[in-house]
Formats: sequence, C-alpha cells, structure tokens
Amino acid sequence: MSYKVQINNEVRDANSEETAYFEAKKKKHEENYFIKTLNDFRIRRNFKLQKTDWTASSDLTMSDEMKTYRQQLRDATEGLDTVEKIEAYTFPTEVSK
Repeated sequence: MSYKVQINNEVRDANSEETAYFEAKKKKHEENYFIKTLNDFRIRRNFKLQKTDWTASSDLTMSDEMKTYRQQLRDATEGLDTVEKIEAYTFPTEVSK
C-alpha cells in the first residue's frame, strides 16, 4: 500500500521510514481491534455460561445436553484467530435444563 503525507499543504508519497511507521500503526490498530473483539466475544460467552451455572449445583444432576452445551461454550474460543472468524461464529442453541 502506498501512503501519502502532507506537509505545509504539499502532498507527496511517503518515504520508506514513513511507510514503515504507518504500517506499524496499522498493524497495532488491527491487533487492538482483534483483542477487543475477542474480549467482547468472551463476555457474551461467559454470560451464557453464567446463565446455566445453577445446573452445576452439587445437588442437581446435569443433563447430557447441558453438559454438551456448556462444553461447547467453554470451547468456543478455540480456533478464533481472526476478527472475521469471531464475527462469523454462531453460539450453540441454548438448552433449557
């Protein structure tokens, strides 16, 4: 990608040092966006897990469906290494009990 810089109302192509700076800034922005997106995903996932925590009480027997659902939620972040994968992820269908 080529960058332009403007200095004193004069626009020119960025030199190699300026280009490296802009590329580093772009990469840092993408990394931060990925981290934020993953954190938001984890918040949603954790909320879904918290809604079913009561089923893990020692005086209840958790159904196999609930065990599977909760395991799928815990495994949800595996393989999510890009923003696109996170945004395309579909959470498993909630189990009633």
